[in-house]
Amino acid sequence: MENITTVAAMGRNRGPRSPWKIRYFLDTEFTDFNGFQLISIAIVGEDGREFYGESLDFERPLCSDFVREVVLPQLGQFPGRAMPFTQLRDELQAWVLGVPVKPRPVLCYDFQGDFELLGHLLDGPLPRGWKNENVAQRIDVQRFSEYIAEHGGEHHALHDARANAFAFR
Repeated sequence: MENITTVAAMGRNRGPRSPWKIRYFLDTEFTDFNGFQLISIAIVGEDGREFYGESLDFERPLCSDFVREVVLPQLGQFPGRAMPFTQLRDELQAWVLGVPVKPRPVLCYDFQGDFELLGHLLDGPLPRGWKNENVAQRIDVQRFSEYIAEHGGEHHALHDARANAFAFR
C-alpha cells in the first residue's frame, strides 16, 4: 500500500503536526443508512501506519443502489484484505493495540456512523490512551477533491481515509 506519510504531507504548507499526538483518519463503507452493515474499513495515520479490511459477511440485499453501483465494484483491490467479520475484528483489534499511545493517538472521523461502525467492529470502545475527534469541519473539500482527482477511488474506504488525511486542516 502507498505510504501515507508522503500523501499527508504533499502540498501541505502548514509546518509539522503536533509532537504530542498523531491523528489516524477513519473511513468506512456500509450497506445503506438504514441497514448500516460494515462493508469495509480503513484507518490511515499521519505516521504512515495504515489498516484496511473488507468484510465478507455483510448482507448484499441491504445495499442501496448507490452502494451496488459505486462501492461494491471497488472491492478486492487489495488482495488478502477481504475476510470474515470475526477475522476483520481480530486483525483490527491487533492493529489498534499495536499503535503506541505516546504520542497520543487521536482517531479522526468525518461521519459519526463511521465511528459507530468501528465500535461495533471492535466490540467496544477504543483502547485506553486513544482519543477521538469528529473532524468533518476540518476537512478541506477542495483538497479532498484534488486528492481523489489525482489518485481516484472516491467511496473506497482506504482512498477516502487517505484523502481525509491529505485534506485535513
